[in-house]
Amino acid sequence: MEIHAHVIKFGLSQDPKIRNYLANLYSKCQLFGYARKLLDRSTEPDLVSWSALISGYSQNGFFQEAVLAFYEMHLLGIKCNEFAFPSVLKACTVTKDLVLGKQVHGIVVVTGFDSDEFVANSLVILYAKCGGFGDARRLFDAIPDRSVVSWNALFSCYVHSDMHGEAVSLFHDMVLSGIRPNEFSLSSMINVCTGLEDSVQGRKIHGYLIKLGYDSDPFSANALVDMYAKVGILEDASSVFDEIAKPDIVSWNAIIAGCVLHEYHHRALEFLKEMNKSGMCPNMFTLSSALKACAGMALRELGRQLHSSLIKMDMGSDSFLGVGLIDMYSKCNSMDDARLVFKLMPERDMIAWNAVISGHSQNEEDEEAASLFPLMHTEGIGFNQTTLSTVLKSIAALQANYMCRQIHALSLKSGFEFDNYVVNSLIDTYGKCGHVEDATRVFEESPIVDLVLFTSLVTTYAQDGQGEEALRLYLEMQDRGIKPDSFVCSSLLNACASLSAYEQGKQVHVHILKFGFMSDIFAGNSLVNMYAKCGSIEDASCAFSRIPVRGIVSWSAMIGGLAQHGYGKEALQLFKQMLKDGVPPNHITLVSVLCACNHAGLVAEAKHYFNSMKILFGIEPMQEHYACMIDLLGRAGKLEAAMELVNKMPFQANAMVWGALLGAARIHKNIDLGEQAAEMLLVLEPEKSGTHVLLANIYASVGMWDKVARVRRLMKDGKVKKEPGMSWLEVKDKVYTFIVGDRSHSRSTEIYAKLDELSDLLKKAGYAPMVEIDLHDVERSEKEQLLYHHSEKLAVAFGLIATPPGAPIRVKKNLRICFDCHTVLKFISKIVSREIIVRDTNRFHHFRDGSCSCGDYW
Repeated sequence: MEIHAHVIKFGLSQDPKIRNYLANLYSKCQLFGYARKLLDRSTEPDLVSWSALISGYSQNGFFQEAVLAFYEMHLLGIKCNEFAFPSVLKACTVTKDLVLGKQVHGIVVVTGFDSDEFVANSLVILYAKCGGFGDARRLFDAIPDRSVVSWNALFSCYVHSDMHGEAVSLFHDMVLSGIRPNEFSLSSMINVCTGLEDSVQGRKIHGYLIKLGYDSDPFSANALVDMYAKVGILEDASSVFDEIAKPDIVSWNAIIAGCVLHEYHHRALEFLKEMNKSGMCPNMFTLSSALKACAGMALRELGRQLHSSLIKMDMGSDSFLGVGLIDMYSKCNSMDDARLVFKLMPERDMIAWNAVISGHSQNEEDEEAASLFPLMHTEGIGFNQTTLSTVLKSIAALQANYMCRQIHALSLKSGFEFDNYVVNSLIDTYGKCGHVEDATRVFEESPIVDLVLFTSLVTTYAQDGQGEEALRLYLEMQDRGIKPDSFVCSSLLNACASLSAYEQGKQVHVHILKFGFMSDIFAGNSLVNMYAKCGSIEDASCAFSRIPVRGIVSWSAMIGGLAQHGYGKEALQLFKQMLKDGVPPNHITLVSVLCACNHAGLVAEAKHYFNSMKILFGIEPMQEHYACMIDLLGRAGKLEAAMELVNKMPFQANAMVWGALLGAARIHKNIDLGEQAAEMLLVLEPEKSGTHVLLANIYASVGMWDKVARVRRLMKDGKVKKEPGMSWLEVKDKVYTFIVGDRSHSRSTEIYAKLDELSDLLKKAGYAPMVEIDLHDVERSEKEQLLYHHSEKLAVAFGLIATPPGAPIRVKKNLRICFDCHTVLKFISKIVSREIIVRDTNRFHHFRDGSCSCGDYW
């Protein structure tokens, strides 16, 4: 301005060249008022001054003013030049005003500047940024002499629009055309490789950078660190980072964020420590990554220190970091602190509400999570699919079906009924609330059905015991051409396990091999579980041996399988191997260990593990562990010790514990204990028929038929129906169901003929029906007939006529196998020289050559 005063003093203010310099100076310094005065006082409008003003507006973000200045200049009859056009086109690009941009394009063509590279580049960017990539490419192809700047113009548009494939293709075209890429081209290409997660292409671009001498360019180096970190090659990211002479905040953030992204939280915090030592001050992005690392490692105290740093740096009220703090405290199981951060936030947006709701849900504080949603709604905060899905997860845990219906209605009202994320959550929640029909309806009404929805409904069917429906749905999925993943295969295997559908489980196993899921730990664990529950502990053991990295779930599944099959000593041996491999047990593993001892009658070993749970593994015994021990002691005849343990329990005994005592009372015909246990069970589970049946069995075993009749009257008066005995058998991919005395099967005549044939052979072998276990008040001959027609006997008879000679017969039963059936199946296994495998509610029985794997101890 002093110089301007001298210009006026010396009478040079009307000199066009000096006036243009002054207009350019004031425009660049954002003093547009002074620049306009120079233009207004000019006797003749000057193109250079107007171009300077338009350029100043555009460069400083005053795009509307740039457009208005262009209009005014055009009305004055001043023809635009190659310097003004790029500025006004940039203004059109940023404001996404394609209509005005096309008008300017028309003027460019009329005035003949469409062949100018800079103007042409601006037009390419305009059309590309406004979504007209076809027009942009045609304009680009029409540029006669394209320099690297032209290529970069279109290239940057592809990158910013996430059109990574097109960007890669354009880069190859540029190289093939003989244009040497510069550091901008290569940095943009690195960002493309990051977006594509293509480390192979990224290494090639890294080679270009070194070859062309751009590897020391800080922008390119930062892009390389970011690329290697995001694709998970942290060694290369660290190497590039170490070669940067003076890492800036972008460099540090890239390496720290990459470590956090791939859950190398410890390394991320080490980099943060080095950053502080270097004197570089972290910014909000650095601290956000650090909070995620603390959350990942549950480092609450370090998280508190970072929280203090945020307050000192006056960033404590930032909403972005506030959400990070809520997430960190939530994952450190400190919801009081999370709620306090939430309460002190000056503005709580939807993301903050979602974070605190999710925190409660993650910490199994489902009532709090569900109760926050109405408050959020009351405060006028909107919600999105994340909110609905998180709340539905808590509702599923609470099994609050009425709330699920309310959220369903709200999703319909708010337009989220077709959001796959919400639909998936609704299916899962309805399924966990036991409303499979509603889950099915949501699935059927969804306009887009993908793999995730199929997986959810398959899982719902499997969890509800509807294995046949789950398998049917899988076939439908294949018909639609949807390729399965490891999760749906795991759910299918669980469905096969619930049905004891061995052959169908083997078919799913084939699919797992076909699609390459054998290395997936979920599929591997499900295979172990399926084979174990389908009666083939050998196949389960083979699947277990092929799991590459065995976690606690893998070990627990195999130990539990061995326990169920009566291989108690082998289960304990495997447990010792697990400990030797450095895998600590959880409470489920220890339940399996105690069950293994129970099924094998290993009382001393069970006492050792039960008494040392807290000392050796830091696990307090829960109801399940007490129930196992009480069942073990009771079945071993140590009824006093069992009752003593009940009295020592730190909590009230549940139905599981009293059920174990009732079972022990039945085995040892202890009427007093049976009546006490039954009394408690009738209070805890009045609707269950099993209590009445077991009590009646105890009375029947000692000939107290009047009390048997009284129990039957109680059942009738209380409208308690005895659960009918049911058995399932799989033949040629189809599961057949049998109930006592069933004659609905298409081969019923052959089945009963086979039973009659077996009856004669059994009598010759020395079998005598155990009519005393039948509670019906009928003649002995009728009782014998009823025993012969138990569901497992029907299933085995069908298996003998429907499966190849010598093939094992696998039966699943919904109740505990009775003494008579157990005896009969031992005889049959010897008579027909077949292995018969029965899975009842308690364990597996392998009948071979006249004996059972349980050793008659079940």
